[in-house]
Amino acid sequence: MPQDQQHPQEKADQELVNTLLQEGATPHNLAELARLRIRYHNFPGARQIQKDLDVVLQQWELTEEQLFEQTRQLHETRQVYQRLKTEDAQDWS
Repeated sequence: MPQDQQHPQEKADQELVNTLLQEGATPHNLAELARLRIRYHNFPGARQIQKDLDVVLQQWELTEEQLFEQTRQLHETRQVYQRLKTEDAQDWS
């Protein structure tokens, strides 16, 4: 069995997940949850984040399919994320 890997964004993502665990399902938080579900889907590590993402879905009473449907609708109707304005910043969206 291969050893678990550490994701380069794991620390910052865990902080975000902790925020999601405390807050409700706002449009921005829904988009963040969907983004993190995609990032960690089948990732060989970050087990705590993956478990916490499942807990958030349960708290918000959503399936992954419902989450993705809602976030697709959000992205179709509004800009969820702000564009980065500095030249030094990188946009990984």
